[in-house]
Amino acid sequence: MSTSGIRALLTPARPSDIAVVTDRRQRRVIGVEIVIVLILTFGMSGIYAILSLIEDELRSGGIGNQTIALNQSTSAVDLIDLIRQILSATRLFAIAALAVYLLYRSGVALSRAGVNRAVTRRDVGWGAALAAGIGLPGLALYVIARELNINAQVLPSDLTETWWRLPILVLSAIGNAAAEELLVVAYLITRLRQLGWSENRSLLASALLRGSYHLYQGFGGGLGNVVMGLVYGRFYQVTSRAWPLVIAHALIDSVAFVGFALLRDRLGWLT
Repeated sequence: MSTSGIRALLTPARPSDIAVVTDRRQRRVIGVEIVIVLILTFGMSGIYAILSLIEDELRSGGIGNQTIALNQSTSAVDLIDLIRQILSATRLFAIAALAVYLLYRSGVALSRAGVNRAVTRRDVGWGAALAAGIGLPGLALYVIARELNINAQVLPSDLTETWWRLPILVLSAIGNAAAEELLVVAYLITRLRQLGWSENRSLLASALLRGSYHLYQGFGGGLGNVVMGLVYGRFYQVTSRAWPLVIAHALIDSVAFVGFALLRDRLGWLT
């Protein structure tokens, strides 16, 4: 990333062309919608993650003695496990679709919300750059957090070794990326803009939400995802493009999930 690109991400975002809703009834509708959407998706996940962190800290050894598998088998019956994995990924894509649909139904031009149909080469390039810029420091933060005993041991994959394991891990990675970036960034920031929130305030709300539902991993996971949220959210505010975020997130998760599944025996230093 160039110096000018980094400077752009660190400076306050330019004013959005998303119109602020002034009608009181419509503002209440938007507020209620945000609450309902967050309860059904990542807001509730954040509450559960906080409770999990508290529970783990109360156990002997604290969060540092816990092990968490991000992708794990749910049945000893191979076909049932496969169907459940597909259903889990389908739910993530449905969350992403819900975010886009609600924006569309509200009259917001999807191009202004950063989710226009075309994915350009520039989107792919920015996505790769964002993946490298967040993925490598994120790995270093995880190692440090483990050394400080403030993060659980995170296993990116604990699926049974089956023929469908790797495709499902990639599908899960793309589903996570689509759901989080389209709802937590594109949807939430756009909706908060409509309520007249400042760019910095909406950015912080998005980043804190992202960090909250990763707290089940420990303090390192929560902090790392807040930082990720600040960088990704600011990029979105400056460029009005959500696809680079989806691509970057999918790349990070795909490398983590598939790489761990293939090289687990050689990655003892990560545990």
